[in-house]
Amino acid sequence: MTQEAAKETDEELVRAVLAGDRDRFGDLVARYQSRLVNYLFRLLRSSDDAHDLAQEVFLRIYQALDRYDPTYRFSTWIFRVAQNAAIDQIRKRRLRLVPLVRPGQGDSEGVELELPSDDRGPYGHLRNVERGEAVQAAIDALPWEYRELVVLRHYGELSYEEIAQLKRMPLGTVKNKLFRGRQILKERLQSYLTD
Repeated sequence: MTQEAAKETDEELVRAVLAGDRDRFGDLVARYQSRLVNYLFRLLRSSDDAHDLAQEVFLRIYQALDRYDPTYRFSTWIFRVAQNAAIDQIRKRRLRLVPLVRPGQGDSEGVELELPSDDRGPYGHLRNVERGEAVQAAIDALPWEYRELVVLRHYGELSYEEIAQLKRMPLGTVKNKLFRGRQILKERLQSYLTD
């Protein structure tokens, strides 16, 4: 993103695209891509799916840009589109089973696949990985109403106000639910907090 584009608001960039400067949409993509992919990854739990869906979201946004209402923040709109797309994908997703045995040539048993080890180093690194997995498992186990808000706030990097707009909730409700979600996480992760 150019320094000039970094100084412009989202709404100014949208107006430029709608006025015919299609290249300015690339500035919007550059501004939101990493946050959007990170947010989608936290919902979908697949890096490939998150990247693919982010591209689809940007395409949807581009095609519907003339329907953007500038009275709302652009970030709220883009994350609402992403949220709806992720929910659609989660609903469509079927349990994907991957065989751990590759069929052999002519024999009925097959050949076992060797899977790479997740163990990359010394105890400290392993402990950090375990903590990260515990945190993600605790977030995944939250009731959807808390999980979604935690992901929007901490991985989507949306402000409380943006989340309230996106979810069409009062600001106080967003703050209370985020507080409650964090309390649940703190309780579930107590053993990692004292370690």
